[in-house]
Amino acid sequence: MTHNSIADVQQSLEKAGYICSRNVATVVFLAGTTQKPILVEGPAGVGKTELAKAVAQSLDSRLIRLQCYEGLDEAKALYEWEYAKQLLYTQMMKDRIDEVISGSQNLTEAVDRIANQEDAFFSERFIQPRPLLQAISSDEPVVLLIDEVDKSDPEFEAFLLEILSDFQVTIPELGTRKAKKIPFVFLTSNNYRDMSDALKRRCIHLYIDYPDMDLERQIVQLKIPGIKPRLAEQLISTIHEIRTLDLKKKPCTSETLDWARSLIALQVSELTPEIVTDTLNMICKYRSDTDLVKDKMEIISKNAGLACSI
Repeated sequence: MTHNSIADVQQSLEKAGYICSRNVATVVFLAGTTQKPILVEGPAGVGKTELAKAVAQSLDSRLIRLQCYEGLDEAKALYEWEYAKQLLYTQMMKDRIDEVISGSQNLTEAVDRIANQEDAFFSERFIQPRPLLQAISSDEPVVLLIDEVDKSDPEFEAFLLEILSDFQVTIPELGTRKAKKIPFVFLTSNNYRDMSDALKRRCIHLYIDYPDMDLERQIVQLKIPGIKPRLAEQLISTIHEIRTLDLKKKPCTSETLDWARSLIALQVSELTPEIVTDTLNMICKYRSDTDLVKDKMEIISKNAGLACSI
């Protein structure tokens, strides 16, 4: 489950709708050949999650996603016991249980006899696999996405180390389960908190920043093929000027695409400062950011080459 070369990575990801730099393609290629996880860091919305999805599509593999959050534990990430199913089976086999304990001299002996049968109750048939166990147990290679791992607790991060090191998990009642096929693992982080050195040692690190103008132009042209070249050029220039401001949240690539779609919906053929002001809600997520962009609109318009000045 690997690409043949760095160029093959770029071409196959582009076919999957993801434009990437050579640096990103190199990391994906090396991760595939060395079977090491990729820890992808960077601002929200620059395409970290989409990279994992595109790699899965390019390799024709199933994507298994674990969305991390504060309080996430092993039961939600690895497996859960289906206690209701166990109880149902116990009730259905009541007569058989009576046979097992029949003739017991005391309670202790009866318990011991039942204990000898516990493998029947703690077996694969009563396990509900969650994303991590699904990835380990898959008969075919899969792409495992551990999304926003920085939002999980440090204890859960420590739990992941066994999987990332040896591609195996330990189920107390059943023992160690090794991966049938080693998954292609992505972990994403928005820098909510720092990842431990132990986790970083097990991964190839990749930082995805806001794209340069040329790369963002290619992304816009791929995702929105109907956009006019003049409008695309103005839009990208304006976005890059806005990103130079001291904003609480800078507009990311996904917001560039949302803005482009909204301008097409409004049948805009050329960007003006007035149109930028009217559609700022598509790219600014905080009122303070919106106000700052409005205050700097004259400079932004001049540097971005917009049609006129406010």
